[in-house]
Amino acid sequence: MNTLFDKIWDKHVVQIVEDGPTQLYIDRLYCHEVTSPQAFDGLRARGLKCFRPGQIFCMPDHNTPTHDQDKPIEDPVSKNQVDTLSKNAKEFGLTHYGMMDKSNGIIHVVGPEKGLSLPGMTIVCGDSHTSTHGAMGAVAFGIGTSEVEMVMASQCILQQKPKSMRISINGKLGKGVMAKDVALFLMSKLTTSGATGYFVEYSGDVVKDMSMEGRLTLCNLSIEMGARGGFVAPDETTFEYIKGKEFAPKGEEWDKAVEYWKTLYSGDDAVFDKELVFDAKDIEPRITYGTNPGMGIGINECVPSLDSIPESGKAGFLKSLNYMGFSPEEKLEGHPIDYVFLGACTNGRIEDFRAFASIVKRKKKNENVIAWLVPGSWAVMKQIEDEGIDKILNEAGFEIRQPGCSACLAMNDDKVPSGKYCVSTSNRNFEGRQGPGARTILASPLVAAASAITGKITDPRTI
Repeated sequence: MNTLFDKIWDKHVVQIVEDGPTQLYIDRLYCHEVTSPQAFDGLRARGLKCFRPGQIFCMPDHNTPTHDQDKPIEDPVSKNQVDTLSKNAKEFGLTHYGMMDKSNGIIHVVGPEKGLSLPGMTIVCGDSHTSTHGAMGAVAFGIGTSEVEMVMASQCILQQKPKSMRISINGKLGKGVMAKDVALFLMSKLTTSGATGYFVEYSGDVVKDMSMEGRLTLCNLSIEMGARGGFVAPDETTFEYIKGKEFAPKGEEWDKAVEYWKTLYSGDDAVFDKELVFDAKDIEPRITYGTNPGMGIGINECVPSLDSIPESGKAGFLKSLNYMGFSPEEKLEGHPIDYVFLGACTNGRIEDFRAFASIVKRKKKNENVIAWLVPGSWAVMKQIEDEGIDKILNEAGFEIRQPGCSACLAMNDDKVPSGKYCVSTSNRNFEGRQGPGARTILASPLVAAASAITGKITDPRTI
């Protein structure tokens, strides 16, 4: 029997080019302001329109400021990109959720929460973290700008079919362990290239028990293992999450859709190109110590020794530690920090804010820490307010900012200064990712919250 990936992929094949790629039909294209301008220019140059405009959704997120969004953007480059997306969407007749629109937010947060991303779909965007939408039981992956143009013009894309991998995590997660910790654990085991060329299906007890928010976090980070994408087979958790959402099927169409979605799974006899199995008991709250997401350790562990690193990797290992200001075999728990960032398409959902609030409730933010708490969308912001989470956070000394990608990457005002340490719930800790010279420690919302209270890297299980 075919894998779930085979089922979805094969259903979307338009034609297979002999000795070449597959022409794959795309159900949904998401566009943000950074990777779409050249694609629209390409259409204009060729006198083309968007082939199926109803299947394309646009919103700014990377360059949007997280304060005073009702005022013009001060940075001229950011303003130009955001304004250009608005003009292009209008010219080509595309749905556009601009700043301050109640439907706006980070594109990978908005898609699932509006029911735009559905099981069995093929979904693309000019952004590597498009893999997030795989949590819905979809084949979702990032593409380049020329490919964005291709999808706009034809609603198809040319792709080589990736290999398939299944990663199973069995058992029960321990106290204080979140989906982010599972992803950081997998990245440390596979490294940032261990899943290159594969589409990963996540399964096992841990994944079945995860909420949709947790699955979205897990799939979001697939790309950081080198994978083309990652996904989870849809189940009752998926259906319950989708039901009633704005773009979800309704009435009889809903019943028909669920009937089809229930067929989307890999059978017992499905054959994967690679299978890996892990045990939940081996996963604890985690942090990164280096400058790629695979350089991670359990929060109670020490930075690896130089002797434990292969000869070919020692120079890179030492370069990373030098940038971070850490040493081999150093224990990082208790290390002072300067910033905390809660947000991004990795951890900007309501469950992440609930987790953060659960730690800081009736406590106070450390006076030496600057904290940026940024919802992934206006819908998340409304949930925060409806549930009274904003009051808990405000009483603890935290301010909630307006939605956007924020400090995940240095393309807006939220930049971490050079040399400063930031415990961040985002997805990448590359050199300069959060600002020139910024030092990023990736962690879960629970670790971020605990660290914001103490002013140092802290195990949330001790709070």
